[in-house]
Amino acid sequence: MTTTTAPVPLKPKDYASDQEVRWCPGCGDYAILKGIQKTMAELGIDPSNTVFVSGIGCAARFPYYMSTFGFHTIHGRAPAVATGVKLANPALDVWVITGDGDGLSIGGNHMLHVLRRNVDLQILLFNNEIYGLTKGQYSPTSQRGTRSPSTPLGSVDAPVVPASFALGVGARFVARSVDTQQSHLVEVLKRAHAHRGASFVEIFQNCVVFNDQVFAAFTERAVASDMQIVAEHGRPLLFGSDRTKGLHLKPGRLEIEIVEIGRDGITESDVLVHDERNRTLATLLAGLRPPAFPMVIGVLYCDPAPSYDGEVLAQLDRAGATDIWSIDELLHSGHTWNVVG
Repeated sequence: MTTTTAPVPLKPKDYASDQEVRWCPGCGDYAILKGIQKTMAELGIDPSNTVFVSGIGCAARFPYYMSTFGFHTIHGRAPAVATGVKLANPALDVWVITGDGDGLSIGGNHMLHVLRRNVDLQILLFNNEIYGLTKGQYSPTSQRGTRSPSTPLGSVDAPVVPASFALGVGARFVARSVDTQQSHLVEVLKRAHAHRGASFVEIFQNCVVFNDQVFAAFTERAVASDMQIVAEHGRPLLFGSDRTKGLHLKPGRLEIEIVEIGRDGITESDVLVHDERNRTLATLLAGLRPPAFPMVIGVLYCDPAPSYDGEVLAQLDRAGATDIWSIDELLHSGHTWNVVG
């Protein structure tokens, strides 16, 4: 008699490779690695069907530490390589690991096109607002005034807002989380994985060596309740230790303000309710930043559309169903003409 046994559920440690994890002690990348391994275990993801693709930077070491397939590619080109992987084998579960420098500077063009095409990938952008691997130069997301080896008098650049960038180029899924907020990070990663199409997740990640505590204004436990809003679809955008503060759309203006329930006749019904299918609202939320506003994390936008890889494969199937079987037949089909004289 033939008997079958159910597969043993994998644990987070089963997704870890045998390589020594080598980031600076205290780096936020350790927490993200832990969060991704936990996510994969809880979802029961098959390591043999999974590929991690990275570019260059501290975050790019990620594929070495996962017991899956992986590519450590070249600077900024991870989205392009990942697109090729997905088109070659659409059944693969493909993750892109990049940083604010790798993904938004030299890789900004590739990031733009992978998002507008809506390739079915999980794209995780580790944002620490600095170049960590090359020793602390300012990055595309560094705030004005950032002092670094490349901007000793302070940066004069207007920073890129990753979530705003993603929304602006047509991404269909845009979310944010924090490296150390494990339960929230795991839930966001699960949502990203469930989304069919390009999922863009910005993860605020602390660089203890070159930009320590850059996000402390909204991540420190003492201030988090007053300086963070966890966006949840269909629920009011409330914050504060007693959840009496909220976001409100100014009458007749596409502009957000903070209101307090119980003051000036304000009730909870006056507070904006999050609609993750509303791109305009997501864009407004993405632009808020401390100290004037709390930082909004969670799924800012989710509005699925057909994925690029799915449409390419469907097109190939249609092409294969034609009666044209050679280049000569193709060149002499459809509208043709002869050049004479």
